[in-house]
Amino acid sequence: MADKRDMVQIDSLEKYFGEEKERVHVLKGVSLNVPEGSLYTFLGPSGCGKTTTLRCVAGLERPDGGRISIGGQAVYASGERVYVPTNKRPIGMVFQSYAIWPHMTVAENVAYPLTIHRRPKAEIKRRVADVLRVVGLDGLEDRPAPKLSGGQQQRVAFARALINEPKVMLLDEPLSNLDAKLRVQMRSEIKALQRRTNITTIFVTHDQAEALAISDQIAVMHAGVLIEIGSPHELYTRPKRRFTATFLGLTNLIEGKVLDVDGNSRPGKLQTKKGILSFIPSTALKKDQAAVISIRPENIPLHKEKPASMDNVLEGTVTEAIFMGDAYQCKVAVGDDVLAVHTHPFNAVNPGDKVYLHLDPGSCNGLPADDREGIDESMLGD
Repeated sequence: MADKRDMVQIDSLEKYFGEEKERVHVLKGVSLNVPEGSLYTFLGPSGCGKTTTLRCVAGLERPDGGRISIGGQAVYASGERVYVPTNKRPIGMVFQSYAIWPHMTVAENVAYPLTIHRRPKAEIKRRVADVLRVVGLDGLEDRPAPKLSGGQQQRVAFARALINEPKVMLLDEPLSNLDAKLRVQMRSEIKALQRRTNITTIFVTHDQAEALAISDQIAVMHAGVLIEIGSPHELYTRPKRRFTATFLGLTNLIEGKVLDVDGNSRPGKLQTKKGILSFIPSTALKKDQAAVISIRPENIPLHKEKPASMDNVLEGTVTEAIFMGDAYQCKVAVGDDVLAVHTHPFNAVNPGDKVYLHLDPGSCNGLPADDREGIDESMLGD
């Protein structure tokens, strides 16, 4: 049952595209709750269903099953034949193309939603001034839209979405048209804007760094299935799914079979080609189950001499060492496998060096080898 403080509730959402003979199952029972006042991100690769989910919340796509509520009111419910059109939903939207009217000034662009609803001129002027102040564009009311930078145009789009005081903001890859430097700057601006307005915001992106930088919660999606939900820190440091570990940043995976386990968060043992390794389960695992250890490159200390009395020490040979200023990004051959390792810039290494890697058990996350486990009906497909 959804918490009363959840602003958006999505229950068992289903969506198909195409004709009956060539139907594509795009959303497969997606259920999640977006807390009021949060910045909540849908993250996943192209085609995973994240934008379709957002468009269903917006009313731009009609689902084939399930239920969507905003602020406690159903805007779509398949069993009750409820479908509220987009213009009746308490939402604001910003998409990849900002759709700024080139023949209008900043103020005219922002005022447009109020103008078409024939609000009084004095009210329009006051609300436009208020919202431009919020997004940091006060003083630019009379500037023609084509004279704005990319970042300023984006803020105009935000201001226009805010003008009707929506309960929920929907942002579909709003940074994708900006250059790399401006994207980083606008991440901070979006987060600061969301904090100032406290408007519940759903953000869609395929960019992992973007999601980590701005989100309160991230919903990871893959092949129309909701894989995992958590805070950026939780999903990066202690993912529960193999897909999350590999999609959200760079990681090393070491396959094996569980020899010993004693519940979640307690050390276990994994039989691998590299010997028996200690790990901490990130989710429930059973003895004899196929599993993987996931460990990030920055969590593997690299030693030039074999450490004394340490568990999980592997001997390897450096095959690549790239100096990046803040670290050496290395590839280390350990048997038939190659592990990615990031080591301190003062710890200079060269290809051909023999090294020892310490896989700290606390940084070794034990995960099911197959992400289908725990997901009904093998919904991840082939």
